[in-house]
Amino acid sequence: MKNKNYKAHLALLSANVIYGMNHIVAKDVMPEKLGPTAFIFIRILGASLLFWTIKHYVKETIDKKDYFRLAVCGILGIAINQLLYFHGLNLTSPIDASIIYTAVPVLVLIFSYFMLKEKITQTKIFGILIGGTGALLLILYGNKNEGTSTLLGNALIFSNAIFYAFYLVYVKPLMKKYHPITVISWVFLIGFVFMIPVGINDVISTDFSAFTLNTYLVISFVVICTTFMTYLFNIYALSKVPPRVNGSYIYLQPLVSFIMVSIYAYVLGNKEYAQDITFIKILSSILVITGVYLISQNSNKRIKTT
Repeated sequence: MKNKNYKAHLALLSANVIYGMNHIVAKDVMPEKLGPTAFIFIRILGASLLFWTIKHYVKETIDKKDYFRLAVCGILGIAINQLLYFHGLNLTSPIDASIIYTAVPVLVLIFSYFMLKEKITQTKIFGILIGGTGALLLILYGNKNEGTSTLLGNALIFSNAIFYAFYLVYVKPLMKKYHPITVISWVFLIGFVFMIPVGINDVISTDFSAFTLNTYLVISFVVICTTFMTYLFNIYALSKVPPRVNGSYIYLQPLVSFIMVSIYAYVLGNKEYAQDITFIKILSSILVITGVYLISQNSNKRIKTT
């Protein structure tokens, strides 16, 4: 690791440890204290306020022709994407969510091939097949109903990964044209506007009087750490290191989730979580991580796009 890039690597490490923790931290208050839709409403509102506070110092205007792309990114990449994730997490295991989410780099490669006409190598195709097999194995395994895993929850998490991967590719031209803070501020604002009719009733019906200190701490963690800080960490890292380095840190998320679930299961005595660590999940994790590793490798044998 080059000394001048150690801050970028520290930022990536921090972001992915936070992501890995979020898979179990966010689930801790759903649905007993806060429903998934209301949680997303609060998350996007809080993050929007934080991003627009920073945006005040970034003086930049958006071309009218780019508002449609911003709207698509805000609705699909922020609102719908996060709704799928939280509803999926509400129904399935944190370990399942972290492993399936690791497939994002594989999906980004697929979308980049079709949407941006980026070249793809034979090694990367092999990586897609292996990673896809691991994700599919885990999704279907959710039907076994062991621990906190469910087929529907896993399917929603995978749908979330698809939307997020699409967002990462579709937002790329905007990131090249404008300051990242400008783009993120707008997509979160648009995502929040979309969430008003979708989530306002859930927020109104939420019993805030039942919230404990832990509930508020979890919400604060998701808004400030999982959303605001991780976006800033990733923006900073991408300005210092290649995207493939950024993608490689996603390997940490299943590891962090495995550790946290193990603590819940074997230290805190949560019997339900104890059933979440199985051979199939470990195998799925290995397959997905292997697939992501292969697509991050450089190769001279390329398949040309049409």
